[in-house]
Amino acid sequence: MNFEILALVTVLGLAGPLLAWRPSWHLPVILGELIAGIAFGTTGFGVLHPEDPTFTFLADVGFAVVMFVAGTHVPIRDAAIRSALGIGALRAVLVGLAAVGLGVAVAAWFDTGHGLLYAVLIASSSAAIVLPIIDSQGLSGKPVLELTAQVAIADAAAVVALPLVIDTAHAGRAALGALAVAAAAAGIFFLLRHLERSGLRRRLHKISEDRQFAMELRVSLALLFLLCAIATRGHVSIMLAGFAMGLAVAGVGEPRRVAKQLFAISDGFLAPLFFIWLGARLNLREFGEHPSLILLGLALGAAAVLAHIAMRLLRQPVPLGALASAQIGVPVAAVTVGTQMHVLKPGEPAALMLGALITIAAAAVGSRRAAAASPA
Repeated sequence: MNFEILALVTVLGLAGPLLAWRPSWHLPVILGELIAGIAFGTTGFGVLHPEDPTFTFLADVGFAVVMFVAGTHVPIRDAAIRSALGIGALRAVLVGLAAVGLGVAVAAWFDTGHGLLYAVLIASSSAAIVLPIIDSQGLSGKPVLELTAQVAIADAAAVVALPLVIDTAHAGRAALGALAVAAAAAGIFFLLRHLERSGLRRRLHKISEDRQFAMELRVSLALLFLLCAIATRGHVSIMLAGFAMGLAVAGVGEPRRVAKQLFAISDGFLAPLFFIWLGARLNLREFGEHPSLILLGLALGAAAVLAHIAMRLLRQPVPLGALASAQIGVPVAAVTVGTQMHVLKPGEPAALMLGALITIAAAAVGSRRAAAASPA
């Protein structure tokens, strides 16, 4: 990788904001970045080489930061959410049970042997997509609180479960690695809470702000990369490390200044680079060799939407059920980890992303209908 390629990647990153320019479309910024990567990567012009070690490492850093930010979006400290945890947890569990049956059925239909992986994907929800949509549409009320609790639980559970199901032959090793990451993240949480309660964090913040040291960001990134090192040593995806770090910060309360700084380095550089790299890795030409995998993507997306809107049986409005089906972080992680470990079949990564895009489209439609049905 050289500066010419880096400049190209930075320019291609602008495709994300341009495609998501109209708020009413509810298109995630990463969609444009993925498309740009596909156009200039393996599927398209072949200018970007995702196997380049420098490009790959920078993408891994971006992946860790993306999952870190996603973890901070989980509303752990929201007292209003806690009152809705019961029904939210029940719906998340029931969606998970339905997802197991649907995932196994889809895997048997297409003979991929990835029933448990599909189940995790179908059951997952993305707080990083759902919560901004709720805010942008001004949705409120008890059903929305229940939805938020359901999404938070499903998101966290899917991130934990994914490393265990993506390579079942080494599930035991992955479980030990996940426990190591969880224990380290718990230690970080207690450390951050001590710094907050003792007032040390506020004093550090004051000095850092006055002298522009960005100390909180530096410490956060150091702890994040430490967790990533533990994860790689334990043969676990850095996805879990990033998300666990995000949860630890969310549990204490993310300082507003750090949130802005993280937004700058993530959405301004590292996240676009990661999603462009991911798009460059996807080979959509394999759909021509395996056209049935297009149906696989459609089936996964439809199964996810069906499993979530089935919560109408527990009095959840259908539009909110469709909104809960939105997924992106877990499918992206599955594609990233699955291709790195060579456990996915040719064309299967693209099918997983197609399924995720279908859920995003369903969530966009559901959010519009929910906003139209809510009182002004």
